Amino acid sequence: MKDKIVTRLSGFLIVLCLFAGSLSEAYAAAPQIREARFWTAPDHTRAVLDLSAAVEYRAYSLHSPERVVVDIKGAELRTTLDNFEKNDPVLIDVRYGKPKPGTLRLVMDMREKVQIRTFLLKPMQGKPYRLVIDLLRAEDADAKVVAKASDHASKPIVIAVDAGHGGEDPGASGPHRLREKDITLAVAKRFAEEINNTPGLQAVLTRKGDYFVGLKKRVIIARKANADLMISIHADAVKQRDVSGASVYTLSDKGASDRVAALLAQKENSSDAVGGVMPGEVEDPLVQSILADLIKRDSLNSAEMLAEQILKHIGQVGPVKYGAPKHARFVVLTAAEIPSVLVELDYISNPERERLLRSSEHQDRLATALLEASRTFLKEQGRLPPTQLGRDEQHMPSGQKRSTSGQPQT
Repeated sequence: MKDKIVTRLSGFLIVLCLFAGSLSEAYAAAPQIREARFWTAPDHTRAVLDLSAAVEYRAYSLHSPERVVVDIKGAELRTTLDNFEKNDPVLIDVRYGKPKPGTLRLVMDMREKVQIRTFLLKPMQGKPYRLVIDLLRAEDADAKVVAKASDHASKPIVIAVDAGHGGEDPGASGPHRLREKDITLAVAKRFAEEINNTPGLQAVLTRKGDYFVGLKKRVIIARKANADLMISIHADAVKQRDVSGASVYTLSDKGASDRVAALLAQKENSSDAVGGVMPGEVEDPLVQSILADLIKRDSLNSAEMLAEQILKHIGQVGPVKYGAPKHARFVVLTAAEIPSVLVELDYISNPERERLLRSSEHQDRLATALLEASRTFLKEQGRLPPTQLGRDEQHMPSGQKRSTSGQPQT
């Protein structure tokens, strides 16, 4: 009898252990939200959730008061949800709970009604599954800037300034953790400021803060602003830390000029996948037709001339890696009716060049070089008459001219 009791007890303990083990496995296999990031852009606020696995989810709005609810099946929260800008235009707070077993609910309290756009990104380039939640505002703040640029009574020459990467897409990183997205934005803002301080010129930034803008959307921003030029700013990186120097690229109608250009285009064109663009989010029918026949041959030739001027002027600020422009199929340059170039300012992977790129003084010199290159190009094209030159240059004594450093020369 005693043996039977022991046997039954042992069997019960085995079943209990198996049951506990299965619960543990089920819990361990539950998808986890490991990190949450928030980005505030001019036209939307984006939440990005890093996941341990793919999830099933449902997103919807509730009103009075305005809320966005995201129910995620079987997920567990393993991070905080409070790292958003406290003065965000639409997002007040993010809460979470479990309305029923097996469902994690995120509740976003809104200041106003928004449209919801969500999509799941698969793992790529070291990033895990990501659930992207975009809160689209009714009014696009950038639209006012674009309208101002395109409807100006005496239309200035508009230069679209594109700060590469941003938000979820940091771009390259230096040995001391300087991120490409930060240096490109810093130089872009300085460049835009110098453009706007030059009579007859006006800048339109494709992004103004640390958020991601899709490559095709950057092209559309330039087109809507009726841009006369577009300059996309980047910083390069390679494994060898002693490589340095700037390089400039234009759109190609015949494939890449060499392997270096092809690899760079492949890397830059992957920005949408890293930054998070929903398939079909931005469709531009002009892109495919332009890439098909590239009828704007004159614009491509102009882009080549602009690239040459940038190499000339930026070479007076620091080293140049390639003395002539290179060419490849860069998505961000596909507004082929607008002379467009992509500038790699230097190699952020070089510790010495990274230090300089971090310097505000060096950023100012780079911005001035880009401005002077643009002005020289526009003057050579007959686009910048004397009435649209800078004030100091108009009133400069005869016999003097401006140097590329911005100081008068005799």
